[in-house]
Amino acid sequence: QVHLVESGGGLVQPGGSLRLSCAASGPTSRSDAMGWFRQAPGKEREFVAAVSWNGRNTYYSDSVKGRFTISRVNAEPTMYLQMNSLKPEDTAVYYCASKVPFDSGSYYTEGSEYDYWGQGTQVTVSS
Repeated sequence: QVHLVESGGGLVQPGGSLRLSCAASGPTSRSDAMGWFRQAPGKEREFVAAVSWNGRNTYYSDSVKGRFTISRVNAEPTMYLQMNSLKPEDTAVYYCASKVPFDSGSYYTEGSEYDYWGQGTQVTVSS
């Protein structure tokens, strides 16, 4: 069982930045592929970004590409999401997720592929 805890959410003005963290614990937490998803009120959960176990491969949704950066520090083990140039449409609850990967370079973009989820952290972008 892997336990994930997100933190770093909050209220920020448009154009501002936030850094989300996802602290992982459990037997495979240092070797799992991980990802970020978000869900806005009245909308379905959507993929944001993913990173492979070895941290070398990343993938972003078109809506955040160029503004968000996903990273991980396996020694901790913690995953991060640096969010810059935030827009009101980025407002959502952000969730981190993990799964045992096929290999060290694989990443996953479908929520159904993930085994473990955090409780979520609220991000609100508003003036």
